[in-house]
Amino acid sequence: MSVEILDGETIRSFVEDEEAFNVAIHLWFTNLDTNNDGHLSYIELNKELMSLRVFEKHFGVDDNALSHEELVQVYGGLFSSLDHDGDGVVDLEEFKAEMKKMMLAVAEGLGFLPVQMVVGEGSLLKRAVEREIAMKIAA
Repeated sequence: MSVEILDGETIRSFVEDEEAFNVAIHLWFTNLDTNNDGHLSYIELNKELMSLRVFEKHFGVDDNALSHEELVQVYGGLFSSLDHDGDGVVDLEEFKAEMKKMMLAVAEGLGFLPVQMVVGEGSLLKRAVEREIAMKIAA
């Protein structure tokens, strides 16, 4: 994890750079595809979501966590939103399309003012920042 400064344009330009975005998505997808079948199952995606502990805590306090049933419902809904064709698995194109929508939503939410944010190493946000820095150095 590192603290980075970014704004909506940092993210938008990363998503619009098809080569950089596609490489990052492919790497992430490959890491999540633990059985190397070219698809992400509910279990593979659920492992990633559970490792983030986004929904298991409420403002860092486990006592206010969602119940097991609520978590299953949330994770199932997230998986369904990624599985566009409803075939029970998420392929690379479905994954890429949803990650693009999510990243652009984050960009829209951030707007044009820079913010300081903790980002995970290798995350899409970190890759967006690294790309921006590399572009400034090259210029």
